[in-house]
Amino acid sequence: MHLDEPSWWYREAPGAAAKILQPLGAIFGWVARARYYRSRPHRARFPVICVGNFTAGGTGKTPLAIYLCERLKAAGHEPIALTRGYGGRLTGPYWVNAGTDRARDVGDEALLLARVAPTLLARNRRLGAEAIARGPHPVTVIVMDDGLQNPTLAKDLTLAVVDGRRGLGNGRVIPAGPLRATLDMQLELTDGVVVNEPALAPGEVADWLRHRFVGPVLRASTTPACALDWLRERKVLAWAGIGAPERFFSLLRGLGADLIEPVTFPDHHRPSEAEAARLLAAARSSSATLVTTEKDAVRLRGEAGALEELWRQSRPVPVRLQFSAQETERLAVLVDAALRRP
Repeated sequence: MHLDEPSWWYREAPGAAAKILQPLGAIFGWVARARYYRSRPHRARFPVICVGNFTAGGTGKTPLAIYLCERLKAAGHEPIALTRGYGGRLTGPYWVNAGTDRARDVGDEALLLARVAPTLLARNRRLGAEAIARGPHPVTVIVMDDGLQNPTLAKDLTLAVVDGRRGLGNGRVIPAGPLRATLDMQLELTDGVVVNEPALAPGEVADWLRHRFVGPVLRASTTPACALDWLRERKVLAWAGIGAPERFFSLLRGLGADLIEPVTFPDHHRPSEAEAARLLAAARSSSATLVTTEKDAVRLRGEAGALEELWRQSRPVPVRLQFSAQETERLAVLVDAALRRP
C-alpha cells in the first residue's frame, strides 16, 4: 500500500485527523494481524534474512539489504536478493538485469540490489524462493528486501529498519499514522532493530526502542560511499523522490554543499517531462549543479527527452550504511545464527 505521507503522521501527539482515522487504522491493523497469523509460511531451501520496516515510507531498508549482501559475499557466501519490485510493472518471478532493465519495469530498488548480487523480482515471495532454488545462480542465503509483514515466506532472521530522525511518528496504524501494523505485533515478528540516524545524533529513538523491545537495537548511519570533495562550496540544486528526503539534503549540507534549493517528490516518483524541464531550467538559471540520489538516478536511465537530459545532468551521490565496530559484531552474530539453521 502506497500513500504520500501526511506531515501530521510524524507529530508526537495525534491530531484531529489521526483521531478521526483511528477506527480505520484499527481495522487495518486487525486485518494485518489476521492475515499474518492465519497463513502457513513456505520454508525455503536456504536461510532467509528479511529486511523490513515498521512504517510506510523510506527508512533505509535497501541500503541495509545491500550492506548484508556485500558482507555475506565477502565472507564467502552466495546471497540472492529477493524483492517485490515496488514501483515496477513486472510481477515475476523475474531475474533483474542491472545493465538493461528499466525502473518502470522492475522498480528502482531492484536495480540497486542487482548491482551487488543476483536479484529476483517476485510479488509472490513463495514463488520467488522456489525460482531461486531452481537457479541458475548459486545461492546459500536469500536476502529479502521488505516483507516483515508478509506471511508467505518463513524467515530465519528479521531485521526492522527505523528512521532515527522521525522514529515511529504518532504510533498509529495507517491511515491514522505511519505504522504498517500495530507496533506490538511487529515487534513480535522482529529479531533485531537497526536505527538509521545521523552519525552524531543523540540516539533518542534507539533508547526509546530499547525500553520496548527485548531484542538487540543497533545504531547505523548513512554516509558517503566515496569521496565527495567536489561538493564543498559547490552551488547545487538537489532533488529527491525518496521516503525521507531531508536525510539526503542534510547529508549534502554536512558535506559543505551550497544547497540553493531542495526539491522533493513523493517516494518512488519518476519526474514528468515538465518536471524534468523545470529542474533543468532552474539549474541553468542559477548556474547550479543538479544533484540527486542513486535511487532517483536509476529511475531515469533508459528514458528519453527531458528525462534523459535530467539523467545526464544530475550527479548521483552514492551512500552506504555504516556501523561501528561493536555494532558490526552484534549484527554478525545475528546473521551467523540465521545461517546455521538446521
